[in-house]
Amino acid sequence: MNVKTPETAPKSTLDDQVLDHALRPKTFQEYIGQQQIKDNLRILLEAAKKRNEPVEHLLLHGPSGLGKTTLAYLIAHSLGTNLKITSGTALEKAGDVGSILSSLSDGDVLFIDEVHRLNRMVEEVIYPAMENFKLDIIIGKGNMAKTLQIDLPHFTLIAATTKISLLSAPFRSRFGANFRLEFYTPEDIEKIVLRSAEKLGVTIEPEALTVIAQSSRFTPRVANRLLKRARDYAQVKGTSAVTADMAQGAMAMLAIDKSGLEETDRQILRVIADKFDGGPVGIKTIAAALSEEEATIEDVYEPYLMRMGFLARTSKGRVITNSGLQHLGLKSKEKVFDF
Repeated sequence: MNVKTPETAPKSTLDDQVLDHALRPKTFQEYIGQQQIKDNLRILLEAAKKRNEPVEHLLLHGPSGLGKTTLAYLIAHSLGTNLKITSGTALEKAGDVGSILSSLSDGDVLFIDEVHRLNRMVEEVIYPAMENFKLDIIIGKGNMAKTLQIDLPHFTLIAATTKISLLSAPFRSRFGANFRLEFYTPEDIEKIVLRSAEKLGVTIEPEALTVIAQSSRFTPRVANRLLKRARDYAQVKGTSAVTADMAQGAMAMLAIDKSGLEETDRQILRVIADKFDGGPVGIKTIAAALSEEEATIEDVYEPYLMRMGFLARTSKGRVITNSGLQHLGLKSKEKVFDF
């Protein structure tokens, strides 16, 4: 499989590249977790191979860091075809879409991350490409405008999003299958960390696996990052193995508590509890109080806080739960939600 990343794709850091290339599973057998999705994908891929057809367009959604990009790699690898990667923010104009679609070959896989960031004009250009493998190009303006239709190779679009609700109904309906990735179990996270440790040549004790898994937000991307930080901490402290003490020391330096909450998570809960009497309070108000972007709070922090039962969304705004108050060491309140 050849992976082609156009210049329009977002730049990744060196750390991201290490994680992507060294730790990313190369086969479905190596991919841990999301069993139901893997079983469904195997059927789709095998059926498409037997019919000698491209796989239907696929929509992957769920919180960030759960493996949507990795699944795109594995699908392309399983098909033995090229993978091209871009993002919704990179496709600003119809010309951007036309450029990348016209560069595809038969059977190629196009992966669009953050597809909810596509504007409606670009979506409308993609519609006929998805349905009929044709690209409509408008030449001229006003009464002199003409539509030129170009045939495209038969390709598979894999789109990923953390906000499926922002996709228009016509766009969602054009995907042959959509899958929601769920948070991983602690057991699966431990398996992922162990596999990554072996890839990185890191000796890690079973108790340390548990510490990292508990701090990982049930997310492989976070777990791999924490493994690397625990490895660094152990090396600086002069030990060759990551023990439970080394892992706990690394988590303490990162201000990650035993429930996996980072300082920003706790700040969100404190703002709601202290400044707004437990809520409800709007997301804009929370973002302003923390000098943080709304999208960051909604995409990065809220899913995990809700998963842990520390935060609830209501029609009037965000509310801290009694569990959230207890986590902060505060007294429960009768009016606060208790999950």
